[in-house]
Amino acid sequence: MFRRFFLIAIVLFLPSVVFAQTDSKSDEKAKKKEAKALKKEVDPKKGDLYFSPVPVLGANPAFGFIYGVGAAASSYLGEPSTTKLSSALFGLAFTTKKQTIVTLKSTAFTANNTWILMGDWRFLNSSQPTWGLGTGPQSARMADSGFTFDDKDYNGTSEADMMTFEFFRFYQTFLRKIHDKQLYAGLGVHLDLFNNIDDQLLYQNPNQPDSSVITPYYAYNIYNGFSQTKSTLVGLSANVLLDTRDNINNPHKGRYAFASFKVNPTFIGSDQSSTQLWLEYRQYNSFDEKSNNILAFWAFGNFTTSGNLPYMNLPASAWDQYAKSSEPYAQGRFRGTNLVFAGVEYRKHIWGSSNNAKLIGAIAYANFTTASGGENGIGLFDYLEPGYGLGLRFNISKRARTNIGIDYGWGHYGTTGLFLRLNENF
Repeated sequence: MFRRFFLIAIVLFLPSVVFAQTDSKSDEKAKKKEAKALKKEVDPKKGDLYFSPVPVLGANPAFGFIYGVGAAASSYLGEPSTTKLSSALFGLAFTTKKQTIVTLKSTAFTANNTWILMGDWRFLNSSQPTWGLGTGPQSARMADSGFTFDDKDYNGTSEADMMTFEFFRFYQTFLRKIHDKQLYAGLGVHLDLFNNIDDQLLYQNPNQPDSSVITPYYAYNIYNGFSQTKSTLVGLSANVLLDTRDNINNPHKGRYAFASFKVNPTFIGSDQSSTQLWLEYRQYNSFDEKSNNILAFWAFGNFTTSGNLPYMNLPASAWDQYAKSSEPYAQGRFRGTNLVFAGVEYRKHIWGSSNNAKLIGAIAYANFTTASGGENGIGLFDYLEPGYGLGLRFNISKRARTNIGIDYGWGHYGTTGLFLRLNENF
């Protein structure tokens, strides 16, 4: 009798135990999922770090195929309600043109946005062609012997067409808030060292001068009294900055205006005394409240206001802080005593997932670059070199708005270029 009662009890209550365990597991999973979701939605706080390591695989006209590691790090150095997000980009890369590239670019906002610290540190064991100065057809001239080629042939050039060098840069600017409307002023220190420069296209034959090959780099240095193998530029700058952007990595609204006057005297180490002026403006306009579609504008001018700069320190394409201007042209493709760049970019949201509503986006851009040639008589705005292209964006950090970008562009002289980016171009 007891055995029969026990078996009946097992039959009656075992399913409920199993279901209870199943329900318990389901509840536990639901709670974990809910806790995870809540964690994602928690408001950011001081000290939060958003770190996004990525492999570096890409192509660039100046470097060939690139491989290495990169990382984007963003953090709040103060309370997020009163402090903007700080950002830093690090990269260690090697290229098929036997180059080594180490970079650390940063913009940091201290608590309550009291200070802005802007850094641009680089080490390059690198190479670039010695293009002619200024924009226009003569910019494709690599030597006064008539050696020229279209940009579309750039990737097929040999190492003998290159000017190899080692480069170290240390730029650090300190800006303090002087007005509640995000207006800042401050000073900067700037150091550029070029060493072991080897102008491999240069060929001098005193016995047969007609067979000599003289590059723009060599001619500029002879004309202005610079060394052919190294250069040093040390400067101090006075700076004014207005920054109302809502996010430094991927702004949806606001504006950015920056003016910097730099003095490079010989008594602190420069090869020759000179002064420079940098003027820059950016504007961001959203077409809807969710900021899924944005029209962005970027323009800057880099001017030599007195004296002579070393050839490699002359204003040049893609030598801005984050090396992202003048797509699709190679870094240093256009160079001159003065340079102006202006571009517009349309950014559009394409697709989102349940975990990331802005996972994939796209951009379309158009720009122009113009440079003056100095002693060759080419004036600023004599020639406008156009660039335009398309790109995709993949969001890898919702909170920091960190994107990976892939762009492909077209330009003058048959130029094409493929670029891999961390964060937006500007």
